[in-house]
Amino acid sequence: MTNFKHTLAVLALVAGGTASAQTLLNVSYDVAREFYKDYNAAFVAHYKKTTGKDVKVDQSHAGSSAQARAVNDGLEADVVTMNTTTDVDFLAEKGVVAKDWTKRFPNNAAPTTSTMLFLTRNGNPKGIKDWDDLIKPGIQVVVVNPKTGGNGRMAYLAAWSYVRKKGGTDADAAEFVKKLYANVPVLARGGRDATAVFLQRNIGDVLVTFESEVVSVDREFGVGKVDAIHPSVSIVAENPVAVVERTVAKKGTSELAKGYLDYLYSEEGQEIAAKHAIRPRSPAVLKKYAQTFKPLTLVPVSEYFGSLSEAQKVHFNDGGQFDKIYTVK
Repeated sequence: MTNFKHTLAVLALVAGGTASAQTLLNVSYDVAREFYKDYNAAFVAHYKKTTGKDVKVDQSHAGSSAQARAVNDGLEADVVTMNTTTDVDFLAEKGVVAKDWTKRFPNNAAPTTSTMLFLTRNGNPKGIKDWDDLIKPGIQVVVVNPKTGGNGRMAYLAAWSYVRKKGGTDADAAEFVKKLYANVPVLARGGRDATAVFLQRNIGDVLVTFESEVVSVDREFGVGKVDAIHPSVSIVAENPVAVVERTVAKKGTSELAKGYLDYLYSEEGQEIAAKHAIRPRSPAVLKKYAQTFKPLTLVPVSEYFGSLSEAQKVHFNDGGQFDKIYTVK
């Protein structure tokens, strides 16, 4: 009988230990992989220190739109951390995240931002300085498919904004973007795929990608493989976050998920973002990393496109502007 009681006590202990270590799944976009690796370690330590509880954070990364579809189709994310608001809007429309998700956290639920820049091969052999250089004959541009990744949509909108900012019309912008995509040998699926096309398959003269990819490239391929070129004009890409209500209701992880996203706004969270060349919202942290975040004219999406969801309808939905200018090769 004593042995039976002892076994029960051991089982209760094991069960208790398992219950205390909650697991959280963050479904995110491609090029945030390394940032969240560091952020998760900091959050786990912070959570243990403040609550006394253990937590395990799992990550999933791919093109942001593909990730949003996976969550909608049943991938049990506790939180989504994306690079375009339309991907979270899509989940809100499906009832997977809260309808008013932008009001649940500060800055329209975008704790960080980024922008698009150019990565050229070491020494910038083709002398690429601005968007005009990307439409020159013989220049090969590697970019993400705007149908599958926010990285690609932001590159397209940044190029369009450049023409408009210089005084061009929408017709001029459409013509410019058409010439740009005529120089694209292959459309990548997501940001990490684009980097692999550029550096592993050695295709292209220039990669248009998020500013944060510079740090990832230096880490993965070694410093000095690429030069980062800041064009004169680029777009503000907000990195939106949301709790996946459907999952947290089922798992009982609502408080944990909220705490995880709240911590992105902390000075430590913002500092980790800056170290990965993701633009922090904190003015103090931004100032501290002024060397990383070079000055350039940053255009909000609202300036020429109304909103990302409007841009989605006009430019990226089937039969939209992008389909008119690009035939998949």
